[in-house]
Amino acid sequence: MTTVSAHDAAVLTAPPATLAAEWARQGVLVFDGLWSAAQCAALRQQAAALWAVRRQVPTVSFETDAQSHADSEHFARSGGEIRAFTEADDPSQPNKLGHALHDLDPVFAAASRDRRLAALCRVLGMSDPRLVQSMYIFKNPQVGGAVNVHQDAAFLRTDPPSVIGLWVALHDAHRGNGGLWVLPGCHREAQPRARFGDDTGMLDLHTDDERPWPLDRAVPLEVKAGSLVVLHGLLPHFSHPNRSAQPREAYALHVVDGAARWHAHNWLRRSTPFSGFDPPAR
Repeated sequence: MTTVSAHDAAVLTAPPATLAAEWARQGVLVFDGLWSAAQCAALRQQAAALWAVRRQVPTVSFETDAQSHADSEHFARSGGEIRAFTEADDPSQPNKLGHALHDLDPVFAAASRDRRLAALCRVLGMSDPRLVQSMYIFKNPQVGGAVNVHQDAAFLRTDPPSVIGLWVALHDAHRGNGGLWVLPGCHREAQPRARFGDDTGMLDLHTDDERPWPLDRAVPLEVKAGSLVVLHGLLPHFSHPNRSAQPREAYALHVVDGAARWHAHNWLRRSTPFSGFDPPAR
């Protein structure tokens, strides 16, 4: 089984050439200790406060298999908002908050603009990193739903594909509580195998390549709270349901290269330009 090595995120001690080479080979990097226990607790507390307010307005259940949420205005117009989504199997429980926490909430904005993240994106080849999407993922005990195998580049489309996923565990994440699984090396394709957008006038997921992914090569990423997982936009990844008694909350930030063309049929729309790692002007 392929292994994924971890680095020290506190100071990014690995040489840039080493990181770039591992990125090209595996399409995934793991860094221990990006954020402290106190920082993780602050984000969990802020997410709970946001959910307490936003659960009072109509919400939509989020399903990664049927994509039924795509039919709702609540989802379609969430690219520039902070909106709540519930678990399909238990609509009383939160699934996630999205998709502009990085711009609209001061706690998440500060965390998202960690200068180490900006430096890392440039080491990985981005000339003009732009923050386009952020999600707080709850994955609560017993009810946290599965996330089907997918490539982020299918959902955040640029030409050429450029999206990078920055995923930070806010609890220890492992096989037992629905931690991430990846297929290292399976990112070496020119384009994603599917496209999510309004190419036909309505939001839908279109599969262009029906070949099954080699899931026998999947590797679990078992990481401690505060760890950073960096995902190539073409890297297939997924997670199982959380049927344990342990929580598995995480914060996910997606970055694209401003030098790439943003696809006209992307589902995510903003009334203002995507911001970089510098704080947006007010």
